[in-house]
Amino acid sequence: MPPAPSPASRDEPVIRDGGDACPGALRLHAADDGYLARVRLPAGLLTARQAAVLGLAAQRFGDGHLDLTSRGNVQMRGLVDGCGAGLAELLDTAGLLPAPGHERVRNIVATPLSGLDAPGRPDVLPWAREFDRLLCADARVTALSGRFLFAFDDGRGDVAALDPDVTVLAGPVAPGSAARGERAGLSDGVPSPGCALVRLGGSSDAVEVGGADAPRAALEAAHAFLDASAAAGTKAWRVAELPAEHSMSVRQFVVRLTRAGIPAVHRSGIAWPRTRPPRPWGAGDGLRAHLCVLPPLGRFTPDQWQALVQVADRSRGPMRITPWRSVVLADAPVRRPLNGPRRLESTGLVIRADSVLESVTACTGRPGCAKSLADVRADAFLAVRADRPAAPGVLPVHFSGCERRCGHPRGTDWVDLVAAPDGYRLTAPGRPARTGLAPTDLAAALAEARTTTPHPSSQTAVKK
Repeated sequence: MPPAPSPASRDEPVIRDGGDACPGALRLHAADDGYLARVRLPAGLLTARQAAVLGLAAQRFGDGHLDLTSRGNVQMRGLVDGCGAGLAELLDTAGLLPAPGHERVRNIVATPLSGLDAPGRPDVLPWAREFDRLLCADARVTALSGRFLFAFDDGRGDVAALDPDVTVLAGPVAPGSAARGERAGLSDGVPSPGCALVRLGGSSDAVEVGGADAPRAALEAAHAFLDASAAAGTKAWRVAELPAEHSMSVRQFVVRLTRAGIPAVHRSGIAWPRTRPPRPWGAGDGLRAHLCVLPPLGRFTPDQWQALVQVADRSRGPMRITPWRSVVLADAPVRRPLNGPRRLESTGLVIRADSVLESVTACTGRPGCAKSLADVRADAFLAVRADRPAAPGVLPVHFSGCERRCGHPRGTDWVDLVAAPDGYRLTAPGRPARTGLAPTDLAAALAEARTTTPHPSSQTAVKK
């Protein structure tokens, strides 16, 4: 993996002198193109009505575009000065600010396809919803940083690979046991049927609890982190930033859960699963199909967002914003009177798994970010236009305007392109770094660097 900045080093612990300036819907960030607002969407869930309100807010107060983030949230840019009160009122009418004091800590991702494509796996979205309810009712967790991440994985290992601070990994469904939340023994390194593993940071060990207790156990994990951070005195934002002498003990966590009335068992030797995210897909038999929609470089134009809302309004259930800057629509219409795939594709949205734009991301770059050394979005479009279609196993690529690498992929290897004063620097796994690349050089360099051996668990499509 390219040398991305590490959140912490155990030898040189991070000491935070100031507060967390992570933007939110109420705390706006001043950028070169205006103010920025980030709206948290726990589990990535967004109703068609809420999506319509977000589109209205972006056009009324900002530049009209909506960006998806690497944590399944939505950003608005180019917001005008003094719009904070009006924006908050509009978001509140759509139920997007249920707990204003907690809005920046509602960083919750969940398996986007949970409950749709794998009958043998539990649907973790109800767990994520219940956890969000518990989080918003807990005053203490407002001390968490806006970067602290919770993940609810249905057992396939997609969001568990995103470097969460607290991971809940569900076990398989079994008749009777899942509904009761019974706890049984660990089998082959995976959670027992109806149970879940709760992991703190990147530990190889975890705690097994009953499925019904998983949301409460995740909240206790947040409390355990806050205790450890207070004891360390370094004002850590994430679990990985805790110094070694104040690392979170799994055994102590078991004791903590037991005292809270949550039966728990320490598990080790866990074979954590891992799979690739869903690829764009937009065809199907019958009248409906699950769609996975990719906006180019993670940004929706006003027309594209309007088309998405139209199709989502005819789909079943809320849209699911993924941490890979795509949107899953469950049971979307694929025939007349509204042909979802055709309507979305007509606006330039990607619904085919062979698009050259698949797995290509970029930070904001110029002119929106003062730290950026290049217009990375324009350079990314120029580079991928001549590239061959993506295929299973092709590496993601991320364009960064500076060394911060905002929004870079997590949980996988990727091709790292960073703007420098003398041109782009390209780093890819197993290949020597290349420097001084002009934008016109990038297409040829990427065609070579992105090819790799397909992942054994690669998902080739999202089908119903």
